[in-house]
Amino acid sequence: MIADILSYISDGNWVELLEKYRSLGPFPGIFLTFMKSFIPPLPTIVLVGGNAAVYGFWLGFLYSWIGLVSGCAVTYLIVAKISGSRFAKRWTSKPKVQRGMRWARQNAFSYVFLLGILPVGPFVAVTVAAAAARMPFRSFLLACGMGKAIMVFMVSYIGYDLKRFMERPIELLYVVLFIVASLWVSKRIEKRFARADEAIDTTTVSLDSMK
Repeated sequence: MIADILSYISDGNWVELLEKYRSLGPFPGIFLTFMKSFIPPLPTIVLVGGNAAVYGFWLGFLYSWIGLVSGCAVTYLIVAKISGSRFAKRWTSKPKVQRGMRWARQNAFSYVFLLGILPVGPFVAVTVAAAAARMPFRSFLLACGMGKAIMVFMVSYIGYDLKRFMERPIELLYVVLFIVASLWVSKRIEKRFARADEAIDTTTVSLDSMK
Protein backbone atom coordinates (compact mmCIF):
# COMPACT_ATOMS: atom_id res chain seq x y z
CA MET A 1 0.00 0.00 0.00
CA ILE A 2 2.81 2.41 0.86
CA ALA A 3 4.45 1.64 -2.48
CA ASP A 4 1.18 2.49 -4.25
CA ILE A 5 0.93 5.81 -2.40
CA LEU A 6 4.51 6.70 -3.26
CA SER A 7 3.99 5.76 -6.90
CA TYR A 8 0.77 7.76 -7.10
CA ILE A 9 2.30 10.89 -5.63
CA SER A 10 5.56 10.60 -7.57
CA ASP A 11 3.64 10.29 -10.85
CA GLY A 12 2.45 13.88 -10.43
CA ASN A 13 -1.02 13.13 -9.08
CA TRP A 14 -0.57 14.94 -5.75
CA VAL A 15 -2.03 18.24 -6.97
CA GLU A 16 -4.96 16.40 -8.59
CA LEU A 17 -5.60 14.55 -5.33
CA LEU A 18 -5.55 17.77 -3.30
CA GLU A 19 -7.95 19.43 -5.71
CA LYS A 20 -10.29 16.44 -5.46
CA TYR A 21 -10.42 16.56 -1.66
CA ARG A 22 -10.14 20.30 -1.23
CA SER A 23 -13.62 20.32 0.32
CA LEU A 24 -12.00 18.76 3.40
CA GLY A 25 -10.12 22.00 3.93
CA PRO A 26 -6.50 21.91 5.10
CA PHE A 27 -6.67 18.28 6.31
CA PRO A 28 -5.25 16.57 3.15
CA GLY A 29 -2.38 19.05 2.89
CA ILE A 30 -1.47 18.76 6.55
CA PHE A 31 -2.01 15.00 6.82
CA LEU A 32 0.46 13.78 4.19
CA THR A 33 3.17 16.24 5.19
CA PHE A 34 2.59 14.98 8.74
CA MET A 35 2.99 11.39 7.52
CA LYS A 36 6.37 12.28 6.01
CA SER A 37 7.88 11.57 9.44
CA PHE A 38 6.48 8.03 9.40
CA ILE A 39 6.94 7.28 5.69
CA PRO A 40 10.36 8.84 4.93
CA PRO A 41 10.32 8.05 1.17
CA LEU A 42 7.41 10.47 0.65
CA PRO A 43 8.85 13.26 -1.56
CA THR A 44 8.96 16.45 0.50
CA ILE A 45 9.38 18.74 -2.51
CA VAL A 46 6.32 17.26 -4.26
CA LEU A 47 4.13 17.45 -1.13
CA VAL A 48 5.10 20.99 -0.15
CA GLY A 49 5.06 22.29 -3.71
CA GLY A 50 1.64 20.72 -4.32
CA ASN A 51 0.20 22.36 -1.20
CA ALA A 52 1.37 25.76 -2.41
CA ALA A 53 -0.05 25.16 -5.89
CA VAL A 54 -3.50 24.18 -4.57
CA TYR A 55 -3.96 26.27 -1.42
CA GLY A 56 -1.96 29.32 -2.45
CA PHE A 57 1.46 30.40 -1.30
CA TRP A 58 0.80 31.43 2.30
CA LEU A 59 -1.83 28.82 3.19
CA GLY A 60 0.19 26.13 1.42
CA PHE A 61 3.26 27.22 3.37
CA LEU A 62 1.33 27.15 6.65
CA TYR A 63 -0.28 23.73 6.10
CA SER A 64 3.01 22.15 5.01
CA TRP A 65 4.88 23.67 7.94
CA ILE A 66 2.25 22.51 10.46
CA GLY A 67 2.24 18.98 9.01
CA LEU A 68 6.02 18.58 8.90
CA VAL A 69 6.75 20.09 12.31
CA SER A 70 3.90 18.26 14.07
CA GLY A 71 5.06 14.98 12.50
CA CYS A 72 8.59 15.58 13.78
CA ALA A 73 7.23 16.52 17.23
CA VAL A 74 5.13 13.35 17.50
CA THR A 75 8.06 11.22 16.34
CA TYR A 76 10.30 12.86 18.94
CA LEU A 77 7.77 12.24 21.74
CA ILE A 78 7.26 8.61 20.73
CA VAL A 79 10.99 7.90 20.64
CA ALA A 80 11.53 9.72 23.96
CA LYS A 81 8.71 7.67 25.49
CA ILE A 82 9.98 4.27 24.32
CA SER A 83 13.69 5.04 24.50
CA GLY A 84 14.18 2.33 27.09
CA SER A 85 12.44 -0.41 25.11
CA ARG A 86 14.24 -3.25 23.34
CA PHE A 87 13.16 -1.99 19.91
CA ALA A 88 14.41 1.53 20.60
CA LYS A 89 17.74 0.25 21.91
CA ARG A 90 18.16 -1.87 18.80
CA TRP A 91 17.38 1.14 16.59
CA THR A 92 19.66 3.54 18.47
CA SER A 93 22.50 1.00 18.35
CA LYS A 94 22.80 1.53 14.60
CA PRO A 95 26.02 3.39 13.71
CA LYS A 96 24.26 6.21 11.86
CA VAL A 97 21.89 6.87 14.75
CA GLN A 98 24.77 6.61 17.24
CA ARG A 99 26.66 9.29 15.31
CA GLY A 100 23.54 11.41 15.19
CA MET A 101 23.11 11.10 18.96
CA ARG A 102 26.66 12.29 19.53
CA TRP A 103 26.19 15.21 17.13
CA ALA A 104 22.91 16.10 18.83
CA ARG A 105 24.58 16.11 22.26
CA GLN A 106 27.42 18.32 21.07
CA ASN A 107 25.62 20.69 18.70
CA ALA A 108 21.95 20.06 19.43
CA PHE A 109 20.31 23.23 18.15
CA SER A 110 22.49 23.85 15.09
CA TYR A 111 22.38 20.13 14.18
CA VAL A 112 18.56 20.07 14.03
CA PHE A 113 18.23 23.55 12.53
CA LEU A 114 20.70 23.08 9.68
CA LEU A 115 19.43 19.68 8.61
CA GLY A 116 15.84 20.94 8.95
CA ILE A 117 16.51 23.48 6.19
CA LEU A 118 17.26 20.78 3.64
CA PRO A 119 14.35 19.33 1.60
CA VAL A 120 16.26 16.09 1.20
CA GLY A 121 18.14 14.05 3.74
CA PRO A 122 17.47 11.73 6.67
CA PHE A 123 15.54 14.08 8.96
CA VAL A 124 13.69 11.17 10.59
CA ALA A 125 17.08 9.92 11.78
CA VAL A 126 17.83 13.43 13.04
CA THR A 127 14.60 13.44 15.06
CA VAL A 128 15.28 9.96 16.48
CA ALA A 129 18.83 10.93 17.40
CA ALA A 130 17.72 14.15 19.09
CA ALA A 131 15.09 12.32 21.15
CA ALA A 132 17.42 9.47 22.07
CA ALA A 133 20.12 11.97 23.08
CA ARG A 134 17.59 13.67 25.42
CA MET A 135 17.69 17.00 23.64
CA PRO A 136 15.14 19.24 25.42
CA PHE A 137 11.84 19.06 23.57
CA ARG A 138 11.38 22.84 23.52
CA SER A 139 14.81 23.34 21.97
CA PHE A 140 14.14 20.61 19.41
CA LEU A 141 10.77 22.12 18.48
CA LEU A 142 12.26 25.59 18.08
CA ALA A 143 15.19 24.42 15.95
CA CYS A 144 12.98 22.13 13.86
CA GLY A 145 10.31 24.80 13.41
CA MET A 146 12.80 27.42 12.27
CA GLY A 147 14.66 25.11 9.91
CA LYS A 148 11.49 23.71 8.37
CA ALA A 149 10.06 27.22 7.96
CA ILE A 150 12.98 28.22 5.74
CA MET A 151 12.80 25.00 3.71
CA VAL A 152 9.01 25.12 3.27
CA PHE A 153 9.16 28.79 2.24
CA MET A 154 11.67 28.06 -0.53
CA VAL A 155 9.86 24.97 -1.83
CA SER A 156 6.46 26.67 -1.61
CA TYR A 157 7.73 29.53 -3.74
CA ILE A 158 8.64 27.07 -6.48
CA GLY A 159 5.37 25.13 -6.18
CA TYR A 160 3.20 28.25 -6.10
CA ASP A 161 4.64 29.54 -9.37
CA LEU A 162 4.88 26.14 -11.03
CA LYS A 163 3.13 27.37 -14.20
CA ARG A 164 5.98 29.77 -14.82
CA PHE A 165 8.48 26.93 -14.57
CA MET A 166 6.38 24.86 -16.99
CA GLU A 167 6.25 27.72 -19.49
CA ARG A 168 9.96 28.37 -19.10
CA PRO A 169 11.51 24.94 -18.48
CA ILE A 170 15.00 26.43 -18.37
CA GLU A 171 14.10 27.83 -14.96
CA LEU A 172 13.69 24.28 -13.69
CA LEU A 173 17.45 24.37 -13.60
CA TYR A 174 17.11 26.40 -10.38
CA VAL A 175 15.05 23.60 -8.85
CA VAL A 176 17.63 21.00 -9.85
CA LEU A 177 20.44 23.17 -8.52
CA PHE A 178 18.53 23.68 -5.27
CA ILE A 179 18.14 19.91 -4.81
CA VAL A 180 21.78 19.22 -5.73
CA ALA A 181 22.96 22.00 -3.40
CA SER A 182 20.82 20.58 -0.60
CA LEU A 183 22.31 17.13 -1.07
CA TRP A 184 25.82 18.62 -1.14
CA VAL A 185 25.25 20.66 2.02
CA SER A 186 23.70 17.64 3.74
CA LYS A 187 26.76 15.54 2.93
CA ARG A 188 29.13 18.32 4.03
CA ILE A 189 27.35 18.64 7.37
CA GLU A 190 27.40 14.87 7.81
CA LYS A 191 31.13 14.71 7.04
CA ARG A 192 31.85 17.61 9.39
CA PHE A 193 30.07 15.92 12.27
CA ALA A 194 31.65 12.58 11.34
CA ARG A 195 35.13 14.12 11.62
CA ALA A 196 34.23 15.53 15.01
CA ASP A 197 32.93 12.12 16.02
CA GLU A 198 36.17 10.42 14.91
CA ALA A 199 38.20 12.99 16.85
CA ILE A 200 36.22 12.21 19.99
CA ASP A 201 36.72 8.46 19.48
CA THR A 202 40.47 8.98 19.00
CA THR A 203 40.69 11.09 22.15
CA THR A 204 38.73 8.50 24.12
CA VAL A 205 41.00 5.69 22.95
CA SER A 206 44.09 7.73 23.83
CA LEU A 207 42.78 8.49 27.32
CA ASP A 208 41.89 4.82 27.87
CA SER A 209 45.38 3.70 26.83
CA MET A 210 46.94 6.11 29.34
CA LYS A 211 45.04 4.60 32.26
